[in-house]
Amino acid sequence: MNLAIRDIRHNLGRFLLTCLGLSLLLAIVLSMLGIYRGLVAESLTLARAPAVDLWVVETNTRGPFAEASRLPGDVREAVARVAGVTEAGSLTFQSVETETRNGKLRLYVVGFEPGRPGTPTAIVEGRAIAQSRYEVVIDRSAGVAVGERIRLGRREFRVVGLTARQVSSGGDPVAYITLRDSQKLQFELAPPAARRELARGSGEATSDIVNAVVARVSPDVPVAAVADGVRRWKHLAVLTQEDQETVLSRSVIERARRQIGLFTSLLLIVSTVIIALIVYTLTIDKTREIATLKLIGAPDRVIVGLIMQQALAMGAIGFVFGVSLIVAAKDGFPRRVVVESPDVLALGAVVVLVCILASSLGVRLALKVDPATALAG
Repeated sequence: MNLAIRDIRHNLGRFLLTCLGLSLLLAIVLSMLGIYRGLVAESLTLARAPAVDLWVVETNTRGPFAEASRLPGDVREAVARVAGVTEAGSLTFQSVETETRNGKLRLYVVGFEPGRPGTPTAIVEGRAIAQSRYEVVIDRSAGVAVGERIRLGRREFRVVGLTARQVSSGGDPVAYITLRDSQKLQFELAPPAARRELARGSGEATSDIVNAVVARVSPDVPVAAVADGVRRWKHLAVLTQEDQETVLSRSVIERARRQIGLFTSLLLIVSTVIIALIVYTLTIDKTREIATLKLIGAPDRVIVGLIMQQALAMGAIGFVFGVSLIVAAKDGFPRRVVVESPDVLALGAVVVLVCILASSLGVRLALKVDPATALAG
C-alpha cells in the first residue's frame, strides 16, 4: 500500500489546486529564463546578420550597439585595402518612429551597401532591394505588407520584402534601406536647419558618414592579426565578431540579466515557501493518522516517505504543467521567448531540490508526533 497515493486521493481537490498554483509559478520562472534567452538572441541578431569577422568603429568606442560611433565614408575603402580583408561594407544604425495604418511604429533602420557585407539575405517574402532609392526591406513583426508605403523622415519608402526575426536589442523591428538613403535620413539637415547653418557660415555639412565598417577576412589569415593591423595603421577601434557579441550579451543587456536573475531567484524562494507550507498543513491535518502508524509500529522511514513522496509528486505535476503552459504560450509574448532544453532540465533539478527542502518542515513535525495522540478523544 502506498500511503502517499491514498492520502492524495483523500485530499484530491486541495492537492490539485496546489499543483495548479505551483505550475503557474514554475511557468513564470521558466518564462523569465526564456525572456532572458530571448533578449540575448535578439541582441545578437543584428551582430550576426552580416556574417562578418571584423567591426571597425570610431576610436575609443565599443561599436554602434553600445555607444555612438561615426566614421568618414571613405574608411570602407581603407579597410578593404588591408591585407587579409576579402570584403568590406559600410553600415549605419538609427531608431526611427513613423506612422502606419496600425498606428505608431518604432523601427531600427539599418543602412547598407547592396552587394556588400550587411546586405539582408534572410528574406521570407517579396524581394531584395533593387533600386538605389526609396525601397525598404522590413521585418514582418512590424505588421506591414509587401507593396505598402511607409514614411521615414521626410520621404516615403515602398516595402519590397519582409524578413523574419530581425529585431534590435530593444525589440524594435529592423528595416533595411540603402546606405545613401540612410545617410540622408540620419545626417542630412532639415531645410530650416541647413539655411541656419549656412547663415552662420558653417557651410554645408557632409552626409558621407557611417556608423561602422564591417569586413570579412580570408580563412587563411588570422582575424586577430588583421584587427591589430587596422588598429595600428588606421588608428581605428576594431572588434572581432566574438568581441561584438560579448559587448551585446554582457554589457548592453547586463542590467536586464541581473534583474531577471533576481526575479527568478525570488520566485524559486516563493515556490519553496509555498510547497513547505502546503506540506506542513497536510501533515498537521493527518497528525492522528501519523500517530496511529507509529502506534502500530510503522518505522520512521515509512512516515518520511509519505511526506516526501507527496512533496515530490506535487513538484513533478506542477513542473510538467508549467512547462507545457509556457511552451504553448511562448509565441504569444510581445518579445521573443526562447525555451531551451538545458534550462528545462536545470529547472527540473531545482524543483526536485526545492521539494526535498520544503518537505523537511513536514518531516520534522511528523517525527515529533506522539503515538499517544492516536488514543486521544
